[in-house]
Amino acid sequence: MKALITGITGQDGYFLAKLLLSKNYEVYGIARRKSNMSLGTLDCDETLKRSVNILWGDVLDNPFIESTIKQVKPDEVYHLAAQSFVGYSFENPEVTYDVNIKGTLHVLNSIKDYSKSTRLYNATTSEMFGKPQVTPQNEKTPFFPRSPYAISKLAAYWTVADYREAYGMFAVNGILFNHESEVRGPEFVTKKISLGVAKIYHGSHDPIVLGNLDAKKDWGYARDYVEAMWMMLQQDKPDDYVIGTGEQHTVREFVEEAFKVIGMTIRWKGEGVNEVGVSEDGRVLVKVDLRLFRPLESDNYMADYTKARIKLGWEPAVKFKELVKIMVEHDIKNLSQNHCFKRY
Repeated sequence: MKALITGITGQDGYFLAKLLLSKNYEVYGIARRKSNMSLGTLDCDETLKRSVNILWGDVLDNPFIESTIKQVKPDEVYHLAAQSFVGYSFENPEVTYDVNIKGTLHVLNSIKDYSKSTRLYNATTSEMFGKPQVTPQNEKTPFFPRSPYAISKLAAYWTVADYREAYGMFAVNGILFNHESEVRGPEFVTKKISLGVAKIYHGSHDPIVLGNLDAKKDWGYARDYVEAMWMMLQQDKPDDYVIGTGEQHTVREFVEEAFKVIGMTIRWKGEGVNEVGVSEDGRVLVKVDLRLFRPLESDNYMADYTKARIKLGWEPAVKFKELVKIMVEHDIKNLSQNHCFKRY
């Protein structure tokens, strides 16, 4: 079996490549060329990097995508490449729309025209639900996107659904709720927290600076979620699935649980942007910065993954407290060692 992963250099690409290789796939990965030729998370695992066939290119380069699909003729394509940072999408919606919509269209058209038997997984997001009035959310919950990122992902979602119906393609959408890991990028709030706590453990006096502490999310472990991606492409018929843990927690809870990992209890003082999290001896550990709030907040997320549980047989193995512990302990270890992931 041959698999092609777009966006292989990110968190999900890292875990997905490891999973597919363990199943004896021949794995190809598309990586966007940079001046330093960085392979992101793959640079931190030499064995993994040597096992993957890297193709330097961009999903916005349609001739490149066409030639790749023609030559590789993959059995499965996992389309993960995206501009995936919500905050940045407000700053640069044009880039977000180009990458997330046009890039998906290039992949779809190339499969349709040159490798019709290829099965496609498309990564979408719970952010498409926006600020839902119904909790939990499942495949029938109405979408109401509240960011350029969410809008672009919703456009890609419907494009995949339309191509599936119009051309008989095996194409699925994974509506994945927030999923994190020890290799999460530094711009994401969970990594800001876990890395900030690790630095404080090692003696830093710099507080962790965050935005909305009360945003409600459903956080799971990325390694579990890539297994769901693979399962979706092993079914007899293509369909779309919600993937999450069915648990809801706030950013505030994530902070509290992260400090518990290093034996510290955090207490909250003040309100709004003046709120701070302090240690038992009064030291400021967390501050709030209005600049880190989104122009439109989206939260109240909690997944109803009943369909995935029944049809795929999928269950999340790692829940909230264990996820936080994995991230904090990893960052503590890697700040004390000369390790590749130290830069995160």
